[in-house]
Amino acid sequence: MDRLDHLTEDRIRKAYEEGQFDDLPGAGKPLPPDSPKGIPDDLKMAYRVMKNAGLSPNEMDVKKEIMSIEDLIRHSEDKLDKEGLKKRLNSKLLEYNSLLAKKGIKTNSTVFRKYQDQIEKKFF
Repeated sequence: MDRLDHLTEDRIRKAYEEGQFDDLPGAGKPLPPDSPKGIPDDLKMAYRVMKNAGLSPNEMDVKKEIMSIEDLIRHSEDKLDKEGLKKRLNSKLLEYNSLLAKKGIKTNSTVFRKYQDQIEKKFF
């Protein structure tokens, strides 16, 4: 990773020296305040990056639920329990895709979900 860091730093330094950062919008102005209050300082940058990527707290919450359900499915040994969790997961995926679709963001999580299911059947 050191080589990649070095390369990145060199490119940033070169762009800075060439003046590529001189006319950026908002240059010299303070960053807008973080909207979510009560977020620990060590997580604020992550929230800002996700916000800039177009994800809202609602989408992040649904994504967390999806990840929790997926974890429960992986660790569940009861077939009935797994089936109920998979139904819940599909519902959350629809909710997540709907939230993204409202913003015009296309998703193909169903394709990946089917592929993941096939892999899990082979290995687990």
